Amino acid sequence: MRGDSDPIAAVATAGGKGGIGVVRISGRDIQAVISGIIGRVPVPRAATMATFRDAAGVPIDRGLALYFPAPHSYTGEHVLELHGHGGPVVLNLLLQRAIELGCRPAAPGEFTQRAFLNDKLDLAQAEGVADLIDATSARAARAAMRSLDGAFSREIAVLRDRLVELRALIEATLDFPEEEIDFLERAQAATRLESIKAALAAVQERSRQGARLRAGFTVVLAGRPNVGKSSLLNLLAGEEAAIVTAVPGTTRDAVERSIMIDGMVVNVIDTAGLRETTDQVEAIGIARTRREIARADLVLHVVEAGCALPEDRAAAAGIPAAIPRLTIHNKIDMTGETAGVDGDSVRLSALSGDGIAGLRTELLRRSGLEGAGEDVIISRERHLNALNQAATAIDAAAMHLDPAHTALELAAEELRLAQQAFNLITGEFGADDLLGEIFGRFCIGK
Repeated sequence: MRGDSDPIAAVATAGGKGGIGVVRISGRDIQAVISGIIGRVPVPRAATMATFRDAAGVPIDRGLALYFPAPHSYTGEHVLELHGHGGPVVLNLLLQRAIELGCRPAAPGEFTQRAFLNDKLDLAQAEGVADLIDATSARAARAAMRSLDGAFSREIAVLRDRLVELRALIEATLDFPEEEIDFLERAQAATRLESIKAALAAVQERSRQGARLRAGFTVVLAGRPNVGKSSLLNLLAGEEAAIVTAVPGTTRDAVERSIMIDGMVVNVIDTAGLRETTDQVEAIGIARTRREIARADLVLHVVEAGCALPEDRAAAAGIPAAIPRLTIHNKIDMTGETAGVDGDSVRLSALSGDGIAGLRTELLRRSGLEGAGEDVIISRERHLNALNQAATAIDAAAMHLDPAHTALELAAEELRLAQQAFNLITGEFGADDLLGEIFGRFCIGK
């Protein structure tokens, strides 16, 4: 992780051509850069029409200059944004001019990293920036915006503060061992800890929902050849995403499409039919099928309605028991069965579309987002791990507060570990290599 304050510059808009492009510059001292490009320092926080010039004074472009003096800027340093025409050549000329004047190219995420280091954002808010940019649905974007506004951080701060208060109470009690039990009972220490546990459990549940909302729900279509997996993918996707023929083994490679169900992204993957084969190419496709199944959140085992074959049982046996599955009884248009959902089974017709609405509803339910409110917390794996660490430490602290085997020193230590886990989420405690990994995944210019 870089921690210097050298002036940095980057093109902050996406690659390719566009009507408008932005070059962003940040540093503790960028007055010479500003003067070298536009000739004067513009009025703070006001759009100023300016000509952007090269070293010889020849115009590169003409557009708007926005100047944000420190500390009232995104990074907490002086920031200049040059809003010009969105051609890659023009933007590169502006970037090179900034580098000539003493800037260096910004690393991925370095602007947001500086905002974090200068206390403009905490770590959870900074990750909210990336999640907002990467949002794959309106619901995910709204959740990311709440994190950027600090909603998640505030909830963590409240939990941490309640924990610190209880920890201080327990550590103070250690100085009066002869009165410790009565004192803690009067202070309702155990009740307060249970209240913290309940609040944390609620945050964990909303965070798990947010992690699913952020990453999407991965569904793999599996089964023997010619049961209608590709037809089902096409029906769910609303397009001819996969080739459908009566020839077994037509699907040789995984075909993936993302669909939207009530604001949730579902990644549906069609795979090669599971069967014994001597065809080398088909065998490679089947091996890939097994890899896709291993990483699935849910497997849809597709079979023909009213037709139980040994090949179906063999395909089912190839799905690991630990992976949730839903059996799809397809082709009910040929059997006259009624469409519907019954436990772990769905009856439908990928040809007519009968029963597809029930499958979509069941996918939403299986995702864990059915009925989830707008207060879901967009989360990453590290957030979930930290919350789990805090919950484990709090459970241990509760055990040590039990009157049957009170051990206040151990209870206080567990609460300290829980507090440390909360601090990891907001970045009040964290290693440089962790911060470098997080910001290194941002796009350049942000």
